[in-house]
Amino acid sequence: MSTISSQDWLSALQHLPPARQAVLVTIAASRGSTPRGKGTRMLVTATTQYGTIGGGHLEWKALAIARVWLKEAPGQSRSPRHERLALGPSLGQCCGGALELQFDRLDQWNDAEFARHLNDYRQQQAAVPQLYLFGAGHVGAALVKVLSATPCQIHWVDERDHLFPGDAGVNVLCEATDTPEAVIAQAPAGSYFLVMTHHHGLDLRLSEHILQRHDAAWFGLIGSQTKRASFEHRLRERGCSSADLQEMVCPIGLTGITGKEPGVIAVAVAAQLLQLWSDHLPAKLSSAATSTTAISQECP
Repeated sequence: MSTISSQDWLSALQHLPPARQAVLVTIAASRGSTPRGKGTRMLVTATTQYGTIGGGHLEWKALAIARVWLKEAPGQSRSPRHERLALGPSLGQCCGGALELQFDRLDQWNDAEFARHLNDYRQQQAAVPQLYLFGAGHVGAALVKVLSATPCQIHWVDERDHLFPGDAGVNVLCEATDTPEAVIAQAPAGSYFLVMTHHHGLDLRLSEHILQRHDAAWFGLIGSQTKRASFEHRLRERGCSSADLQEMVCPIGLTGITGKEPGVIAVAVAAQLLQLWSDHLPAKLSSAATSTTAISQECP
């Protein structure tokens, strides 16, 4: 029986058996309204699916094409196969757009080709937003649950290693450390930082280190306007300028979403980050088209 794995396609690709009896399905081109964008991939074996290209009849048809090909003996041609599909009445989906799917049979790649493609996929993955989240409390845990299903890399930092779940997500790197300043120093330029630890003194220290980098894409600090005013006064005493303080977003969360429950805060912050990433990421790196007014969702 075919199953859908929670493991993402790239992680599964890196752990394939040596025979590599699998097909990689890629959206090579898209036109009009489609459930997922160009570059979205899923890995298909005879029994398991990793990732999704949008669900519905489209995905069912792609799975069928891949598995029929896997039942055939490896052919002489090592070229990928292509299939053009219109998302209209024939597929029972009302998106109205069209897709070109590329099918690569991985047992037809030699070791050098597989290594080259894998390196390319890893580089593409590294180009997604890098979020450094400090704090594994209730809000941090709720936020990771939301963002673990989005195109980003989360570096989750806290000194309390027992708070990290065993299944945080394939795009989540948990780091238990009592020197989080070192993590800030090692983060690449253009990273996103979010501070929500269990102690205001630690929040202040981390805020100082982040602001003194002068190369963060975004820095958010959980708290009220009162906390912001207090931090601004203390950070000025530590040498931060008014221009530096303007880079600190506090309070955090998308305007209009109210509530103090961890889940509500997590949704508001996730929406804020997704807006930022949608505005700044090249379209080829986004696996779903988003805007500040609506999110394109999977067709039924």
